[in-house]
Amino acid sequence: MSLPPSFFAVLGAGLMGRLLAVELARKGHRVEIYDAGGPDAGQSAARVAAAMLAPLAESAITEPGVVRMGHHGLTRWPQLLAALAEPVFFQQAGTLIVWHRQDAAEAQRLTRQLEANQHTVPELPALQKLDSQALAQAEPSLAQRFSQGLLLPGEGQLDNRQLLAALATEMQRLGVDAHWNTPASPEAFDPAQPGQPDWVLDCRGLGARAHWPALRGVRGEVARIHAPDVTLQRPTRLVHPRYPIYIAPKEDHVFVIGATEIESDDLSPVSARSTLELLSAAYAVHPGFAEGRVLELATQCRPTLSNNLPAIRQPRERVLEINGLYRHGFMIAPAMLDVTLDILNTGQSALSERFELAMELDPHLDRPAAACAAGLRDASAAAVTAIA
Repeated sequence: MSLPPSFFAVLGAGLMGRLLAVELARKGHRVEIYDAGGPDAGQSAARVAAAMLAPLAESAITEPGVVRMGHHGLTRWPQLLAALAEPVFFQQAGTLIVWHRQDAAEAQRLTRQLEANQHTVPELPALQKLDSQALAQAEPSLAQRFSQGLLLPGEGQLDNRQLLAALATEMQRLGVDAHWNTPASPEAFDPAQPGQPDWVLDCRGLGARAHWPALRGVRGEVARIHAPDVTLQRPTRLVHPRYPIYIAPKEDHVFVIGATEIESDDLSPVSARSTLELLSAAYAVHPGFAEGRVLELATQCRPTLSNNLPAIRQPRERVLEINGLYRHGFMIAPAMLDVTLDILNTGQSALSERFELAMELDPHLDRPAAACAAGLRDASAAAVTAIA
């Protein structure tokens, strides 16, 4: 059953908010979106991200449900991008993992872990072990620096800033009423009352901490480098006990380099130590970075719940909160989008069970949302327990 034409207020115009606004507007709903920042998403964690789509690589630090969400996203992202009027760089050439000889023991441990995780989520393509010849074929520019590696087929990446801009354009094209530099909270709305939205979707990330106390910030620091002397075919990760960096090659020899993960909501500039570690590790992967130009050193804090897993909850009738995407925002956003649309359309989601996604929903959503929209709501609302 499909949700009848409704009026949505979306709070937060980061990645999740923009995806929801576009999809809902495309389905004929009236949508207004509110954000504390501007169209450039300067205050969003999504603007700083590397936007890698790497479920098997990320399985080393997350749960199988998130890995399944990432696998789902690899199928959905080409569909979502194809519907946009503006092109967005998208690549699905796999992830390369390399290491220096002195880190071979750590690489072996990681390989065993990824192989075990692949058996847990068998829909993922199996990793490929590369000897020196196979590595040279996969990534010729690294042939003289590394003698072994792993290739994780099917993994991908996209250009986060191109995507955020394309989604802003799409919102405008579809008639979404955007309230930039206008922070809003769920208390500002009384859903389903005259003149009010039918639904409020809270996608504010860390902006929602006052309403979801379990949220915390996890600081990340990245460098954007223009390095014409570096040619990498795909995102590359370096196994290292202290500097396990990733290098995500975007268009025109621009590279996003990151690794740091700090338990802090500090948004001050990148530290000198982090800068030295990031750039030294990048140079250890490819000496061409020595002559690269630093375009930007950026910091942002990822919205993270206590278990590092995403969740959807409904604190009151017709208000949904989508949060806790942590470091996996771009990888799992399509899955979170599809689950949210399922909930709005039918009051439940089979996908959420497959993804082991934590949800706390109002009992009214046990019935099709169309019935709720027609006013056939129960008069009493059950209390919702916050996800700790």
